[in-house]
Amino acid sequence: MCDVLEVSRSGYYKWCHHEPSEQELERVAIKQEIYYSFHYHNGRYGSPRIKELLHRQGYNVCLSTVTKYMREMGLNANTKFSFTKTTDSNHENPIYPNRVQQDFQVDAPNKVWVADITYIPTLEGFLYLATIIDLYSRKVVGLNIDDQMTVELPLKALKQATVSRQPAPGFVHHSDRGSQYASKRYTGQLDSMGAEISMSRKGNCYDNAVAESFHSTLKKDKIYCRDELYQTKAEAKQDIVQYIIQYYNNERIHSTLDYLSPNEFEQNFMSEKSMSAV
Repeated sequence: MCDVLEVSRSGYYKWCHHEPSEQELERVAIKQEIYYSFHYHNGRYGSPRIKELLHRQGYNVCLSTVTKYMREMGLNANTKFSFTKTTDSNHENPIYPNRVQQDFQVDAPNKVWVADITYIPTLEGFLYLATIIDLYSRKVVGLNIDDQMTVELPLKALKQATVSRQPAPGFVHHSDRGSQYASKRYTGQLDSMGAEISMSRKGNCYDNAVAESFHSTLKKDKIYCRDELYQTKAEAKQDIVQYIIQYYNNERIHSTLDYLSPNEFEQNFMSEKSMSAV
């Protein structure tokens, strides 16, 4: 074999008795951790998030090294997509001023909520998802899925969020100026809660960028990475709710939250608040 492969016998026996160095062992361990983290999160994480997870495991590795290893292993995060607008702003209901003004930094939970609607394709037709997100932690605090995009869709999400969070009067509710959010029933519910109503400028998706970003993440992570569409609406509902409650809120780390999940970020806030009260 050595003759055929043009390898010296001494080199072969040296290779047989070679003990891997600490650097080589660490490289193997890092690649194993990258492989596990990438597939545990179903290919949703790119090198920045993988690097953060490695740091949590005690591996002091830079971003360029993680990127290099992922490239060598053929690991690429899911691609982003552009999506269709679902709201209709051509109506005669009152429009409220933009109180957020693209300032998405909030110092405590339940001060600013952002709301939006998106669609979910299935083989049985479209479903529509309405969400309420707490701007402080990016946590989804209310959601509703239905096959009709009436005012009931976001209204049920709002009521769910209200029951679970019980915000104090004066909190800001921000949305686009779609007919569902501008309807008398929806704004009347917000008025009864003492909310300050805020709406994006016409045609400006950046005014509600956090809500838009969440729906983009949902579709990239869960919907468009599938090999085929959901077979039924019931299957889609169950899968989407499970993703949001169990994975997105509880596990998915955010660069804007110091690479913590929404629940972890809120838990840290409550811990700091308890410590300062002692």
